[in-house]
Amino acid sequence: MTCTLRKWELSDAGDLARIIGSRKLQDNLRDGLPYPYTEQDGRAYISSLLAADPRDVFAFAILCGGRVAGSIGAFRQGNVHRRTAELGYCLAEAYWGRGVMTDAVRQLCARVFAESDILRIYAEPFAYNTASCRVLEKAGFHYEGTLRSNAVKNGRVLDMRMYSRLKTDA
Repeated sequence: MTCTLRKWELSDAGDLARIIGSRKLQDNLRDGLPYPYTEQDGRAYISSLLAADPRDVFAFAILCGGRVAGSIGAFRQGNVHRRTAELGYCLAEAYWGRGVMTDAVRQLCARVFAESDILRIYAEPFAYNTASCRVLEKAGFHYEGTLRSNAVKNGRVLDMRMYSRLKTDA
């Protein structure tokens, strides 16, 4: 299954709330998202993305069959890492295991590398999230190592895996 990426629209807030409202999905994301995640939360998030500097935030809705299926973004880092971006993404459970996220990650990387001065995109999935690790590997990311005891999520101390893709890898 293929997908398309497009800029967020405020009218997508309900779809975003439906997607991120899943406890199973939130268990694989960073903390800081309210639960339950409401349409108002979605509007606030989308508004912040639309107001962000487009040279620093590359954020898109993932569409499958014309419907919002997820979210993906690369976020420029600061200081000596100013030409590096951190990748983040989520996908509605109904689309898991269909190759949608691998396609979205490939599309996002191509866009970021073509339209910006970013040299490196990295992601840090929880080590137990083998599906997310596999997405990154299939999208051309290289495994750099395990960040041991790097996070606390739901009361558990977790390892994270570091993946990166360089502009020169493309």
